[in-house]
Amino acid sequence: MVEELSQAEAAVSGCSDAVVWAMSDADLVAVIDASHRLQQRLAAVHLTAVRELDGRGTAVAHGASSTVVWLRERLRLTGSAARRLVDLAALLDTGAPDVRHALANGSITVEQTQVIADTVDTVHAVAGPEAADKAVGMLIDWAGQFDPTLLRKLGSRILEHVAPEVADAAARAALEAAARRAARDRHVTISEQSDGRLRLTGSLDTEAAAVLRAAIDPLTTPTGPDDTRTAGQRRHDALADVCRLALRTGELPEHGGDPAQVVVTTDYDALLQQLDAGALDTGLQLTPEAVRRLACDAAILPAVLDGAAQVLDVGRQRRLFTGPLRRALVLRDRGCAFPGCDRPPRWCDAHHIRHWVDGGPTSLANAVLLCGHHHRHLHHGDWIVRLAGDGQPEFVPPAWLDPDQLPRRNHYHQRT
Repeated sequence: MVEELSQAEAAVSGCSDAVVWAMSDADLVAVIDASHRLQQRLAAVHLTAVRELDGRGTAVAHGASSTVVWLRERLRLTGSAARRLVDLAALLDTGAPDVRHALANGSITVEQTQVIADTVDTVHAVAGPEAADKAVGMLIDWAGQFDPTLLRKLGSRILEHVAPEVADAAARAALEAAARRAARDRHVTISEQSDGRLRLTGSLDTEAAAVLRAAIDPLTTPTGPDDTRTAGQRRHDALADVCRLALRTGELPEHGGDPAQVVVTTDYDALLQQLDAGALDTGLQLTPEAVRRLACDAAILPAVLDGAAQVLDVGRQRRLFTGPLRRALVLRDRGCAFPGCDRPPRWCDAHHIRHWVDGGPTSLANAVLLCGHHHRHLHHGDWIVRLAGDGQPEFVPPAWLDPDQLPRRNHYHQRT
């Protein structure tokens, strides 16, 4: 076998320098098919050798603590990849010879092999060896038509074909087991990065996942032809919008005796001059643009500090665009006023047309509703917002977008 594999390796090495650009389409497809079959056949040989090595205890004899550790070090694999090799090799050796043969002749892939082995193992445990044998044949046939993802979905219903008398009970048991695993494994990890960003990872159970999707999916659609955000960026912005909405309701529990809120500290004169950054109460820094954007619809709490930054006096909050004034703004704009945006009022901030820190008044004549995305876009971009003669907001695009700079309005929200 070693000699034959060496010959095969030499043959493959010779192919690696072939000039594929000169091949016909038919020959190129044939190369892809043949190399794919060869990959699967080599995988069968590889798994057979892994199983024998594990059974002999060779890895331990070489000083490794397990075959998984030995494979990880020798083949430079991840621990999870090495574990999958050992587990799949054991499954093929002990319970699914037909699957091993199908992999060896290249008719199924390694990923399909894993799916079939997992499914057959489950069927054997639930319905016995006879049903498992039937399942193997059906799954191998299906593998010729379906990719691993669809094959796994079909496999989850295979008891209806091979053991219908236990299918319903098994389905209920599987559902309950999945729910228990999801409840056990649910978590969200928030990792703070060195530059102040957060990395979110986690696993949501089915109910929480449905709630999250229901909340953010309507906010992840592109807002118009000018929306160049990636899908990941739109999900990020949607999650931030949902959190802003939760903060705006005022119904969150108090935290440390204060309402749930974002606290930003900045120098007042620097804020007026647009020169300085701000700091969150966590110590993380914000850009001047972010501070000014947050100041558009925020509670301003003046404080007098001494040279050592100790608080000497704290003034009273002046809350912006609340109560009747915000209701009047909602009645006028009906939602995000940016052209083409369909975000409703509850997802919107009140934006000062002339910034409050520049002396702009907190009044209906100096305000416009903007969703989170377009609020950021207006602060960072070259668009200009103003109120037209009829009191409705209109937006002047930058010259690079429209050389004539014709004002645009949002015609999405129905107005009387």
